[in-house]
Amino acid sequence: MNTVLIKNAKIVNEGRIFEGDVLIEGEFIKEIAESISHKSSDCKVIDAEGNYLIPGAIDDQVHFREPGLTHKADIASESRAAVAGGITSFIEQPNTVPNAVTQELLEDKYQLAANNSFANYSFMMGGTNTNLEELLKTNPKNVAGIKLFLGSSTGNMLVDDEETLEKIFSSTKMLIAVHCEDEATIKANLEHYKAEYGENVPVTVHHLIRSEEACYLSSSKAVELAKKTGARLHIFHLSTAKEMDLFTNKIPLEEKQITAEVCVHHLLFTNEDYAKKGNLIKWNPAVKTAKDRDALWKALLDDRIDVIATDHAPHTLEEKSASYLNAPSGGPLVQHAVVAMFEAYHQGKISIEKIVEKMAHNPAKIFKIEKRGFIKEGYYADLAIVNTAKPWSVQKENILYKCGWSPLEGTNFKSRISHTFVNGQMVYQNGTIKDIRAGKRLLFDR
Repeated sequence: MNTVLIKNAKIVNEGRIFEGDVLIEGEFIKEIAESISHKSSDCKVIDAEGNYLIPGAIDDQVHFREPGLTHKADIASESRAAVAGGITSFIEQPNTVPNAVTQELLEDKYQLAANNSFANYSFMMGGTNTNLEELLKTNPKNVAGIKLFLGSSTGNMLVDDEETLEKIFSSTKMLIAVHCEDEATIKANLEHYKAEYGENVPVTVHHLIRSEEACYLSSSKAVELAKKTGARLHIFHLSTAKEMDLFTNKIPLEEKQITAEVCVHHLLFTNEDYAKKGNLIKWNPAVKTAKDRDALWKALLDDRIDVIATDHAPHTLEEKSASYLNAPSGGPLVQHAVVAMFEAYHQGKISIEKIVEKMAHNPAKIFKIEKRGFIKEGYYADLAIVNTAKPWSVQKENILYKCGWSPLEGTNFKSRISHTFVNGQMVYQNGTIKDIRAGKRLLFDR
C-alpha cells in the first residue's frame, strides 16, 4: 500500500492553521496529529517544515477542449497543468465538439477522462432550448450539475427561450450553473461600436460591448427565476459591482439556494490592462473596471461570493492574434490560479484560510462532493504543499498548457507549489510531473 507521511506542515483547514503531521495510506488521509512516527520501512517521508499543506483546489469551471478542439488543449495536457498548480479536481463544461447535450455524449467525456486525467474530474451536462428530456436523465450522484449559457460564448449553446428556461429551473433538483450575459444588449452594443469603428473595433471597448448592464440584466433574471421556482442556482464568473447586490452573506453557505463564483482574472485585471495585454485578456464576461474589481474583492471577502475558480479556456496564440472581432474569448489559468491567490495573500488582500475556503472547502460544499476539499481523516488525500518563500516567474519554458502561452507571462510569484497529491499519489514534485494518471470520477452526496 502507498504510504506517505508529511511532517511538520502548517496545515490549513476549516479556518485555522496548525502545525502537524499527516499520514496518507492508499488513497486516503489515515491520521492527522501533532506528531506521527514512521509507520513502516516503505513509508515515504516528506518534511514540509515552513510550508503550508492545503487541500487540493477544486476548480468548478474549466474548458479542457476535448473532444473536438484538441488543437487548443486536451484533458491530459490541462489536467497536468492543473496538478502542477495545486488543483486536484476539476468540473469541465459542455461546450466541446460535439456539445455534451445527450447522456451518451456526456459519458463519452467521462471515458476520455478515465483514461487520461491526472486530476479528479466531473463534467457538466449541457442544456439547450430543446433537450429538457435528456437533461432530466442526468444522474445527480455522478454528474456535477447542469450548465446553461444564458449569453452566447464559445460554442453555440445559447438557451434563450424563456418558457424552456422556466421548465428547466422548475423540473430539476440538480445544481444549475449559468453563464449570465444578455444577448440583445451585447448585440446592440456591438452594432454601436461597429458603426463607430467599422471592422477595426479595438479590444479596449470589450467591457463596454459585453457591458455591466448585459451582465446584470441576465444574472438578475436568473436569480428571479431561481427564487420563483426554488431551483438550486450557481452563477459563474461574476464581473460587475452591480451584480453583488443579488447575493447574500446573511445565511450559512449550506443553506444558500443561490451561490456565486468569481474567477481569478476578474480579481487580477481591469480594462486598463487591455492596452497592453490585448486579446490575451479577452474573456466573456469581460474584465471590467477597477471599481468592479474592488467590489468583487469586497464581496469575496464578506462571503457574498462563495467560490474562486478559473474558467480556464485555452485558445492558440494564432487564434488570439486575430483582430478583436475575430479573436475568441478565454484564456488558460489552472497552472497559476492558486499561486496568484497566494500572491494576493502576500499583498495583504486575503488570508490563506480564506483562499482555502473559497478554492477547496466551498466548491466541495456547493456541489456536495464526496470526501474531498478538506484535510480530514477518512477523506481522499488530495493535497498540495505550498512554499511561500520560493520566488519564480512565469516564462514560456515553464508554461504547461498545450497552447503554450499565459496572460500572466512575465509575472513574478513569491509562492510555488512544491508537491501535489491526487488520491494519495504524489503526482507532482518540485517542477516534475510524474506520469501517473491518478484522477478519479467525482461522486456527489445527493
